[in-house]
Amino acid sequence: MAFRIKALSAMEIVDSRSRPTLQVSARLEGGAVGDAGVPSGESIGPHEAVPLRDGDPDRFEGNGVLQACSHVEGPISAALLDRTWETLAEVDAALCDLDPAPDKSGLGANAVVGVSTALARALATEAGTPLFSWLPGVGSPRRLPVPAFVVMEGGRHADSPQAFQDFMICPVGARTMTEALQAGADVYAALKQRLALHAQSSATGDQGGFAATLATPELAIRQVIGAITDAGYPAGPDGIVVSLDVAAGQFRQPDGTYLVNDECLTSGDMVARYVELVEAYPVWGLEDPLAEQDEAGWRALVDQIGERVRLVGDEIFGTKAALIRTRADLATAALLAPTQVGTITQTLEAVSACREAGLATVVSDRCGETMDSFIVDLAVACGADQIRAGSPGRRESIAKYNRLADIAAADPSLRMD
Repeated sequence: MAFRIKALSAMEIVDSRSRPTLQVSARLEGGAVGDAGVPSGESIGPHEAVPLRDGDPDRFEGNGVLQACSHVEGPISAALLDRTWETLAEVDAALCDLDPAPDKSGLGANAVVGVSTALARALATEAGTPLFSWLPGVGSPRRLPVPAFVVMEGGRHADSPQAFQDFMICPVGARTMTEALQAGADVYAALKQRLALHAQSSATGDQGGFAATLATPELAIRQVIGAITDAGYPAGPDGIVVSLDVAAGQFRQPDGTYLVNDECLTSGDMVARYVELVEAYPVWGLEDPLAEQDEAGWRALVDQIGERVRLVGDEIFGTKAALIRTRADLATAALLAPTQVGTITQTLEAVSACREAGLATVVSDRCGETMDSFIVDLAVACGADQIRAGSPGRRESIAKYNRLADIAAADPSLRMD
């Protein structure tokens, strides 16, 4: 149904790391309103759209977003208001025409994705339809994704010597979303108690995972598995499994080696280490286990453990449909985040590319989050296999997990499998 946009506005708010971001509002001619709180990542991948920052050292250490706000209320509003539009995809195409740079560096990815997300909400409200039902499907039935709860952090996400970035638990044995959410909360609480017993800090990282000072990734995995058992769950495919966001590009050295907790490893060494991890522990997923440039290493991993473990590409894809189509042989799953590409339509195109290539899909939050739960509706709408939404101990994450519970209660026909 045709629609007209009457007003777009934006204001500067702060995210979960106390860094500025945008709150965007879209109002339609019929009065329906949609809002969007825009998240942002700690690091920007090589193929990722970039948020616009002011660079004023006197405000937020240069991280202000007033220019991005002015772009929403200036050139974007001038291009979109008081025109008749047929679909969200048509508006998103106009946004891309307005800023043709692949990284959205002209208007700012934070401005573009904020407008696209707010408008999607407004259109769903006007249609009187839940957002997860209103968002267009991509050839897969709507379903509840398996949540991946961040329980321990290292790398750039925490003040910890741990090289690997995120340690997650996935309740793949849960039959309902209620069971899955309870499992996440139970293990998180058990891990906090376990770390205290082992004289480890319960300080947390950017996404609420514990920043324990453990010397190796294997020691961290053992603590997580111990917490799963302490909480009364089986560690394995019938209960709860472990997934790792390695973010290996952050510790790859100029000579192509990887520095893992003071140990220098070649690409082949890294592959061998992952094979050992999968043999020794119930590791179900590895995200960015190697750097984006290390295509030979990625292919070796797919050949050796690709049928047993979800090998998730983040930096190698950047939520870009074209990259997913040309590099699908490097992974078995793709991470998807609207802020990486710019518009909701482009995100859905990336999901479609994953389906065509036979890749699993992981819809993800960012480490700088807001209370916005849009990614939950997106994950359900596109039938995503998994969702990353942070720890069970941060309010921005809890808002998303509670939205999953809301959707599960509203539509009992949705399955999690």
